[in-house]
Amino acid sequence: CAVGAVAMALSGMAASFLGPLRALRGSLSPRLPAIAIAAARLAGCRYLGNSHRLLGVAALQVLMPALSPTMEKGNIVKWMKKEGETVHVGDVLCEIETDKAVVSFDSSDDGVLAKILVEDGTKDVTLGSLIALLVAEGEDWTQVEIPTPVHTSSPAQTAPAAVPTPFSSKAQHSAGKGEVRLSPAARQIVQTHGLEPSTAPATGPRGIFTKEDALNMLKHKGTATTPRATSTAAVQPSLKAPQAVLGAPLSARPSTPPISIPGQPLAPGTFTDIPASNVRQVIARRLTESKSTIPHSYASIDCNIEEVLKTKTELARDDIKVSVNDFIIKAAAVTLKQMPDVNSTWSSEGPRQLGSIDISVAVATDRGLVTPIVQDAASKGIEEISIMVKVLAKKAKAGKLLPEEYQGGSFSISNLGMFGITEFIAVINPPQACILAIGRLRHDLAVSEDDDGNHSLCRKEMMMVTLSSDSRVVDDELASQFLENFRLNLENPTRLALF
Repeated sequence: CAVGAVAMALSGMAASFLGPLRALRGSLSPRLPAIAIAAARLAGCRYLGNSHRLLGVAALQVLMPALSPTMEKGNIVKWMKKEGETVHVGDVLCEIETDKAVVSFDSSDDGVLAKILVEDGTKDVTLGSLIALLVAEGEDWTQVEIPTPVHTSSPAQTAPAAVPTPFSSKAQHSAGKGEVRLSPAARQIVQTHGLEPSTAPATGPRGIFTKEDALNMLKHKGTATTPRATSTAAVQPSLKAPQAVLGAPLSARPSTPPISIPGQPLAPGTFTDIPASNVRQVIARRLTESKSTIPHSYASIDCNIEEVLKTKTELARDDIKVSVNDFIIKAAAVTLKQMPDVNSTWSSEGPRQLGSIDISVAVATDRGLVTPIVQDAASKGIEEISIMVKVLAKKAKAGKLLPEEYQGGSFSISNLGMFGITEFIAVINPPQACILAIGRLRHDLAVSEDDDGNHSLCRKEMMMVTLSSDSRVVDDELASQFLENFRLNLENPTRLALF
């Protein structure tokens, strides 16, 4: 009985709901065609069913990377991908000039390059700055959501420096009025007679308008100036000789610095600021650090390279082209292997002896001095070293060195002999402990003795090398031993083949 009562109650409730629904259906029936047409039109709407696009497509941010340990900012040289192009992991997105070289920046994600925020040629982009946006493949990259605020600097957005042009007298009057410094006596004269001191040069120290200037101006009041109360028009003094117009002495000291005008001879005292590249800024900072924090010690020795030249000539007959510098690199590496204490760097905890002998070779480029590394030089032959140095030098001059090709190193060599320099002292490249400076080949006359004890004059091919060492790591005795062993190895090229 209870079940029957519940069933009757439910059927009554259903009937009460069905009645209004039938009435609603009857009222909407005439409008169904219009509703269908509206639904069809909405189906073609671009954003229907994609409401997230109303807020833009979510993007993956590409930040300015740190491509070297000492890099603080970099320059965007060139974008290798364009907006809308597909990007895969390992693809080169752009080329970035670091404090060492121009390095390719590879993508670490797949997607589509949606927006370039920092254009080609933009300089001094700080690490971590947003430079581009990626979206997933299949997304509408044109609707990428750009974060705000965002740094979108570009060369075109940077206002060009204003070109100095001659001022009109009115501009000079208004600009200099508040800058003229008056002596107490000059101020009294100016206020009493209503003079305008900004229209006349100040001859006092540091541009002070003196009593003599005020009296001189008062003397020529009727011809050169107008009283302050009635001054309505700008005076037009001659730009070439304002002192002569105002009657001031020719030795008067100008109150404003000279201005150089393009197309005209430079005015005395002008100068030009030359912007320093990232590489030169780092070189300047590291050289200053080296000379101010490292106790440099210097020692020199003469080396006879006659045997090196003979061996070089013999190898050339077999079409093996090597240079004297290649023998020097090999001799230095072999000497470091014989004396591992010299193959060290200085750290915050003290000397650190390195296991690998990596020779940094100084290469001069348009951007500054770069030191690509011949890694594990002691185990390489002369010909292999020669090939590596040529490849590294070419990449260094083109700015294409990879970070691992110039970072690190345990010992440096700088050779200025090809520039005719007899001898010089090089600055240590921290944290390394030594650098070897190589001078030019020179011809010396020396007395030689034959097997019979006869003496005669002969010509010897000599070369001066100078070792700069960090006294905290390599003391004077160790430096002297290194130079002696280096000389023996270089003067006997056959010994180099044993290592």
